[in-house]
Amino acid sequence: MTEGTGEPNQLSTDQLAKLHAWLTQQVTQEYEGSLAAEATQEGIRQRLADAYIKSGIQLSLTLKDELFSDILNDLLGYGAIQPLLDDPQVSEIMINNPNHVFVERQGRLEQTGIKFDNDAALLRLIDRIIMPLGRHIDADNPTVDARLPDGSRVNAVIRPVAIDGPSITIRKFSKRRLRIGDLIGFDTLTENMAEFLKACVAARINIVVSGGTGSGKTTLLNILSEFIPEGERIVTIEDAAELQLNHLNIVRLETKAPNVEGKGAVTVRYLVRNALRMRPDRIIVGEVRGGEALDMLQAMNTGHDGSLTTVHANATRDAISRLETLCLVSGVELPLQVVRKQIASAVDLIVQQTRLRDGSRKVTAISEVIGMEGDVVVMSDLFSYKETGITENGKVIGEFRATGIRPIFSGRLEAAGYHLKPEIYGADMITLRRTGGQSR
Repeated sequence: MTEGTGEPNQLSTDQLAKLHAWLTQQVTQEYEGSLAAEATQEGIRQRLADAYIKSGIQLSLTLKDELFSDILNDLLGYGAIQPLLDDPQVSEIMINNPNHVFVERQGRLEQTGIKFDNDAALLRLIDRIIMPLGRHIDADNPTVDARLPDGSRVNAVIRPVAIDGPSITIRKFSKRRLRIGDLIGFDTLTENMAEFLKACVAARINIVVSGGTGSGKTTLLNILSEFIPEGERIVTIEDAAELQLNHLNIVRLETKAPNVEGKGAVTVRYLVRNALRMRPDRIIVGEVRGGEALDMLQAMNTGHDGSLTTVHANATRDAISRLETLCLVSGVELPLQVVRKQIASAVDLIVQQTRLRDGSRKVTAISEVIGMEGDVVVMSDLFSYKETGITENGKVIGEFRATGIRPIFSGRLEAAGYHLKPEIYGADMITLRRTGGQSR
């Protein structure tokens, strides 16, 4: 590096990259390879400032600050995407390949100007995320699920299954835990729907939250969990731990990926079975995706009332079909009729969460599972959301409706001390049906 002239230097992109690499080397070599163990941001910044003076190069103040920020992000954070992780308006980060990075910001997708040098740079980012967790990714195991220290969920895919190069998807973990009041404020559901769901959780109604990708299933599950009374023992089971429960008597379990030899995996199904030996009052499974659906239903049917889980489906009726399919691939040979009876007797309520085309999220249906009629699982909608239009700026307009039907399990709510007013169920809807007139 050469001495400066007192005027800010005009460096090319390649020269800036070389300066970035040189300054990084000067800082890291002082820690002798143990940067993460003993380095602090203040200490690194001081060493960086010393190395910068040593270089003799004088950049404009703005460019120098950007360079220092980039180096600090590389050394202590996650490089180029660290500003996205720090941005509270960004809810999801999608790296399709080194040249295309997208984010979801306030419900809408947009492309960023961030680019990575090559595939190797993305692979280094993946390794930085998964290595502290003991996870592994290579050509023989080209996908991995992980989480950041703040709880954000990460999925990474590499070649040969990712044709255009490594891809990373990060579902950010909200630093502020949402409450039911927040969902009411977001117009995700109404106060009456919230009061009903609160009573259902407290009264130990078995609930399945259904929804598509990014619809907010886990967020809703987390909020519903806060209505579980203190004094009950809870066991949570997740692929990547996301739930934030404030209860004292709680055990959090997380799956384990196989080692490089393909051994040592701990699945959701194994953890559900193990949870039954842990004296749980409630079992909460982040999402059922396989044969563990059958184990979860059996747990609901054998004394673990009030358990909760989520399933990937686009409607409450589809949720039933999805549960059927998952049970049938469990490896236990059961007739479809038996599987349906298991579902009908285990699940009391299905709550459908939907991400609408404008990016907003709504509880679009709350349906009671009544039982069986012949070969069909019978359901009854208690609440629904209907779209009525769309504004000029693309915002969906709609309304929530109570159907006027009281659930069959309403006696269980009352036994738990929840005497819900008729208006919550839509008493005015009943009057409307009987008179054929307009409700006031």
